Amino acid sequence: MAPLGILTSLVGRPGDRVNLSCEGVSQPSRWVWAPSFPACKGLSKGRRPILWASPSGTPTASPVQPFASRLRTLDLDIRRLELLLSTGDSGTFICKGQHQGESRTVLHVLGDLANCRAPEPTQVYPQILIPLLSVGLVLGLGALGLVWWLRRRSPPHPPSPPHPPRPLPRFALSPPHSSTRESRAPEASRGGGAKDFRGPGSRVEPAVRRPGSYGPQKALPTVPSGPS
Repeated sequence: MAPLGILTSLVGRPGDRVNLSCEGVSQPSRWVWAPSFPACKGLSKGRRPILWASPSGTPTASPVQPFASRLRTLDLDIRRLELLLSTGDSGTFICKGQHQGESRTVLHVLGDLANCRAPEPTQVYPQILIPLLSVGLVLGLGALGLVWWLRRRSPPHPPSPPHPPRPLPRFALSPPHSSTRESRAPEASRGGGAKDFRGPGSRVEPAVRRPGSYGPQKALPTVPSGPS
């Protein structure tokens, strides 16, 4: 079993920067992290390496470690690290040496809980829908105002021309007493014509039509003319 080194405890808030020191280890070779609340990071329980020392002097970071772009070394032998805290970083950071020595730093981030849950996504639809409805209402009112203003400025429509008089029916144009004339025609045809029973020598004066009269005129009484 590897001998235990110095145990350090740190407390911070998300956004703080803390220093992790590998004290009591002669030749540090790698850093390991054991999360206190792995569910907050979507991880399983257990230790996972986060950084290795390299012979070239450039440390090698694990491609699966959750501290990408937030963890940097302060010297070439990875003895001191600086970490920008985030929610879920609580856990134990272990510095291991080549001769089985190790140093532990217990970190607690304020706000981390055992039953932490992923933040619920904010509802974006109401935040976008309300401004869109407001803009649509303003545009609709502006269009109605423009139509009302144009209608007031437009000249009034000229009055429509009067309708032509309706033609009179044909029966109104026919001469009066036409039915009387038509009724007498059949009587003459049935009687074979009018017979004159006046004796010889009598003379009948023709009927005279008065000017300006319409329709059939009544025959004037005839006066027989004989020898005087």
